[in-house]
Amino acid sequence: MLACVQRVSEATVSGDGKNCGSIGLGLLVLLGVAHDDTEEDAQWLAGKIAGLRIFSDEAGQMNCSIDQCDGEILVVSQFTLLGDCRKGRRPSFVGAAPPEMGEALYERFVQLIAEHNIRVATGKFRAQMDVALINNGPVTLIVDSKDANKPRR
Repeated sequence: MLACVQRVSEATVSGDGKNCGSIGLGLLVLLGVAHDDTEEDAQWLAGKIAGLRIFSDEAGQMNCSIDQCDGEILVVSQFTLLGDCRKGRRPSFVGAAPPEMGEALYERFVQLIAEHNIRVATGKFRAQMDVALINNGPVTLIVDSKDANKPRR
């Protein structure tokens, strides 16, 4: 699973002219599910994101996790994160999970985040959506479940 995580002051996702989900202070997570992802990837990624210490403490240092600032998470499915742009000019999406599998792991990820006692809002899976956000910082991170057991650079 691949996530683009953005610390936001607020974020909203809408589809078909209707608001699907919105949050105040928290994280916008654009989530891509790969064809070889498993439950373990969802568990690792949810735990990693829930525990990221990227919110400011009273000294202005990034030292607090989302639960320490009473933040929320907006999760939006984003298979295009898995687009392979190495060859040609048109991305290949063969690495993305098939829709049924992708949706099941997306929903499981959302459930796992909620199990961390974090309020979660979502977009609509397989829908054309508009995402609006105010990136706070800006802070943007890429978190890949396949990096869980790799040594640091």
